[in-house]
Amino acid sequence: MAGEKSDREQKVERIRELVELLRKASRAYYMEDREIMSNFDYDKLYDELESLEKETGFVMSQSPTRRVGYEVVSELPKEKHPAPMLSLDKTKEVDQLISWLGDQKGLLSWKMDGLTIVLTYRDGKLEKAVTRGNGEVGEVITANARAFRNLPGEISCKDELVIRGEAVISYADFDEINARIPEEGDRYRNPRNLCSGSVRQLDSRITAERNVSFYAFSMVEPENKALLASFENSMENEFRFLSEQGFQVVEWMPVTAETLRSAVRTFADRLPDNPFPSDGLVLDLDDLAYGKSLGITAKFPRDAIAFKWKDEEAETVLRDVEWSASRTGRINPVAVFDPVWLEGTEVKRASLHNLTYIEEMKLGIGDRIKVYKANMIIPQLSENMTRSGGLPVPGTCPVCGEKTVIRTDGAAAVLYCGNPDCAAKNIKRFTHFVSRNAMNIEGLSEATLEKFINLGYLKELPDLFHLERFRDEIVGQDGFGEQSFRNLKDAVERAREADPAAFLYGLGIPNVGLSNARMILRHFSGNLEEVLSAKEEELCKIAGVGDVIARTFVSFLQDERNMAEIRRLMQELTFPEQEETGEQDLAGMTFVITGSLSTYPNRDALVAEIVSRGGKAAGSVSKNTSFLINNDVNSTSGKNKKARELGVPIISEEDFRDGGFLSDRKETT
Repeated sequence: MAGEKSDREQKVERIRELVELLRKASRAYYMEDREIMSNFDYDKLYDELESLEKETGFVMSQSPTRRVGYEVVSELPKEKHPAPMLSLDKTKEVDQLISWLGDQKGLLSWKMDGLTIVLTYRDGKLEKAVTRGNGEVGEVITANARAFRNLPGEISCKDELVIRGEAVISYADFDEINARIPEEGDRYRNPRNLCSGSVRQLDSRITAERNVSFYAFSMVEPENKALLASFENSMENEFRFLSEQGFQVVEWMPVTAETLRSAVRTFADRLPDNPFPSDGLVLDLDDLAYGKSLGITAKFPRDAIAFKWKDEEAETVLRDVEWSASRTGRINPVAVFDPVWLEGTEVKRASLHNLTYIEEMKLGIGDRIKVYKANMIIPQLSENMTRSGGLPVPGTCPVCGEKTVIRTDGAAAVLYCGNPDCAAKNIKRFTHFVSRNAMNIEGLSEATLEKFINLGYLKELPDLFHLERFRDEIVGQDGFGEQSFRNLKDAVERAREADPAAFLYGLGIPNVGLSNARMILRHFSGNLEEVLSAKEEELCKIAGVGDVIARTFVSFLQDERNMAEIRRLMQELTFPEQEETGEQDLAGMTFVITGSLSTYPNRDALVAEIVSRGGKAAGSVSKNTSFLINNDVNSTSGKNKKARELGVPIISEEDFRDGGFLSDRKETT
């Protein structure tokens, strides 16, 4: 008979709801490399589910509290693990960690947020690498593991070693890779997603380009009893052994119940500066035999426990929402609230993500909200206690004033600027123009440029030379002051005396790099006016330019708006006469540069010298290459191999500076 549900029925229904929500989140996270909820929200729902299961005794077979991951979806070969790879039990309470450790010695280490990998070494060489997968079956990624930037190719120990660890990508590499992706919607949400996709590539070259690192965190008990005995029953000695073999081991600290609390604090204090993502800590028992004797549960081993950061929350009041346009035209909402202190820093702003999020949170100005720092770093809203709703959505772009449009991005409604010429969409042009090898205007980072564009200080490139009109506003900005503005003004004034090649390069003409710009200018004897009126046929006569560069160069300059902006820029600049710097002793030679440099500040500086001496710089080795410059002359890299195949001499940076290769070349010609 239908009627009001009992308390137990309501709880069972809630369990079913939670299981479905968490399964969807896990499937998105593990199989599709995307997130549909934050770690904070997932942990909150997981804890609620676990509590309800204990209270009711009702557990669904598909419950995430009883299952470990999901079946992987990939074209990579799959392999079953000899023993299941279980998740760790977890807590957010330091007191529970202390109680768990008791009178034992423990090892506290980072819980790195990447992709777990199992490596097998035999006879000192990597034989196999398998992902964790669903805990029972993983993907074989041996070729990709060999492309990890810090993994030993050979080790001195010839015994079979099975090592577990985490593949991770640093925040710096994550930011650099994302910066190369123009569309915001195509960018990776976090380093873990990027790492997961990188490790599971079918082409190991892509893995190598992503700078994946591996950090060992445990070792399966070796069959060699003498080797096992050498660890003296200590996991810390096991870690030291792995370090001695050349592996990077996850950073750890030995702890006891008395020192554990301060050790957790030490890790927490270092979290904001940690170069790799971490979602908590791991506490292992140092006593290997004792840990093994404890056995396992259906889901967890008993010799280790995870500590998840307990997100510190604070209540505050939503005062405003700022809408800022991005380079893709997406207009992002940011909450501005009364300042609160979280994890030792003042917080007064947090992203609101999209229109769907705002609607679901029922946000309104003046609402009482709760905020926290995800993984103790990124400010987020966790709850809106007032839920008044009705937050107005802007009908015009805050940068250009044109009409906004609402589009669907996945399952979310997102606000966009409909103007294709909006300055916010051209942030890369500004960033390129002020870069070191172009106009070299210090103090204008991409973030600063984006802020100035959103505030209306910059609409086109010539505006860079008139920022003094907004002096008072800039001085009042966070991170700026009188001295910062003076430094910026001085940098702008220095840039007014411009190198013509750097200016041409800074315009962002497709396919025209700094070396191309120098060659084109040399052909026209440094006359910038002749360059700007050059015909396609004339440009094609320049060695190293070619049809494609000539066509895009002329097409760019024939665009009336481009030329009008160039003329306005030239009114702001002076171009000192360029003197020839030495003989053209590299005329007719083509150089390819690879590897790191030690005496030149960067590769562009070496290219500039080559071009100034009449030579050319190319990106790949061919039969037309005169010399390959690589400080690791004996490297087995692809470019070195190609050079040897074609008989192209390989010289070091020192060889180039000494000039001995020139006399060698004369003797052979």
